[in-house]
Amino acid sequence: MQLEDYFDFLSHDKIRLRGHRIGIEDVLYAYLYQEMTPAELATRFPSLALEEIHAALLYYYHNQTAMDAYIARWLAFGERMRTQQAAYPTSDMVKLRAIREQRSAYAAQQQDNLTLT
Repeated sequence: MQLEDYFDFLSHDKIRLRGHRIGIEDVLYAYLYQEMTPAELATRFPSLALEEIHAALLYYYHNQTAMDAYIARWLAFGERMRTQQAAYPTSDMVKLRAIREQRSAYAAQQQDNLTLT
């Protein structure tokens, strides 16, 4: 089996572990940024075999420059989407934010009442 056989290369910016909906970026982000071990990754992604996790890591190290660029594009895309969501929230997001503000105000009021007694 070749290393590439572990993956579905859907496009330039979409690499999935074959037979899963899990992107290689998900595994690599947890490994590189959250410093998870392969065993911890196996717990986080229970549908992946340890062999598949090691294949993702090995693919990263064999193609580190390209994969660093891949992850950088993925992170930038996520940041753009968060910025867009903040600027143009859906009606559900507006409702949830209002509920959160009401709960925070209520909690602050309860804390003030406890302090005064």
